[in-house]
Amino acid sequence: MRFGLPSKQNEEQLTYGGYLRVNDLINLQQLRSDPPQHDETLFIIIHQVHELWFKQLLHEFDSIIENLNRNEVLRAIRLLRRCIEIHRVLVNQVAVLETMTPMDFLTFRDHLMPASGFQSSQFRELEFLCGLKEESFCNNYATDSDEYESLHKRLTEPSLLDAFYSLLRRCGFDLPEKSHTEDAVTHHRRLAEMMRIYQEAERHYDLFMLAESLIEYDEIFVLWRLRHVKMAERMIGSKVGTGGSEGVNYLKSTVEQKFFPDLWELRTYLSNATGGCPVSGSKSS
Repeated sequence: MRFGLPSKQNEEQLTYGGYLRVNDLINLQQLRSDPPQHDETLFIIIHQVHELWFKQLLHEFDSIIENLNRNEVLRAIRLLRRCIEIHRVLVNQVAVLETMTPMDFLTFRDHLMPASGFQSSQFRELEFLCGLKEESFCNNYATDSDEYESLHKRLTEPSLLDAFYSLLRRCGFDLPEKSHTEDAVTHHRRLAEMMRIYQEAERHYDLFMLAESLIEYDEIFVLWRLRHVKMAERMIGSKVGTGGSEGVNYLKSTVEQKFFPDLWELRTYLSNATGGCPVSGSKSS
């Protein structure tokens, strides 16, 4: 009797559905409404897709931070461009949800209580990872839960913003450490030093493109927040959120939050004479 590796005919062949766990995936939409309401399926799928994209964004940003820590700026920019496109998809997904009317939503909304998008731990992780950290959000999860552990880890480890500042220091930029209690002099000193990214753009073109990609991601994130606010207002007006939050009023309060406020502020001080990347052959005025 011969023993050895099984023949290929006896091996279980990998299939599309098996690799992607399609059967598991399409059975994850468990409706709460009874009788089942048609648009609840859409509502669940849209939010599940958001969570999948949040998972991918966290995966990408972890790699971006690693690349920045290794001074691999171009690799970081490539992945950052991917994150921008992913978030552009998230903005456009809101339009799909808006094919649901307020009355369609109200047929199952009460069944969602007390669940709320406010409780998305991956979304909070994404905010923390990019530099917008608020320790109180950790209190939304039990201290022995996976969500709490992951979020607290993001709270304590360096963010994308921290990695960006550290990269600039290694590249010769004399940036003072950022703190919540810094004075105006320290703040303006940091802005003045960061202006060099634009004043010397041809010399630091990789850093210039990185800064522009960071602010573009910040912008698309704000656009997603705004689109989300208007969609929610269109659906529920000024009702209290399903989780007991202020609903649309809370969402409106987050629209102006920015991951990279220094990159936004320094634009106030840019001019053709003092900064920017001039067109070849042009003269500064």
